[in-house]
Amino acid sequence: MEMSKAQGKRTLMEEEEEDDEDTVGLGFGEDEKRKKAVTLTGKKGSGGGGGSAPPCCQVDNCTVDMSDAKRYHKRHRVCELHAKAPVILIAGIQQRFCQQCSRFHELSEFDDTKRSCRRRLAGHNERRRKSSSESHGEGSS
Repeated sequence: MEMSKAQGKRTLMEEEEEDDEDTVGLGFGEDEKRKKAVTLTGKKGSGGGGGSAPPCCQVDNCTVDMSDAKRYHKRHRVCELHAKAPVILIAGIQQRFCQQCSRFHELSEFDDTKRSCRRRLAGHNERRRKSSSESHGEGSS
């Protein structure tokens, strides 16, 4: 008895729905059916393709082989050289990789040679000031 994947899933879905009919009064509704349907497919989120294409740096004309790169660099599609470079070209625009956002921004969004954009640095500094004022403020009256 051979079944295609779709038929097998359909059969499992039908069995799950039959099981759910027994638990109508227990607070299991349509939402629960949807959750089960999602888990039956065996997929988690929108993880993209099956990884058929090897990871490559998104910087123009970069030909670095990233098959041996660290997971961080593969995930963000940037080679180590360009992640640390002060200026790179993407689509003809001078940009820099932001360590906080893990994205490329135009140079105007950075202060001098910093590797984090102003917006993220402002949030970081605000959190630092808040925590330092709380620890210093409690001791003095």
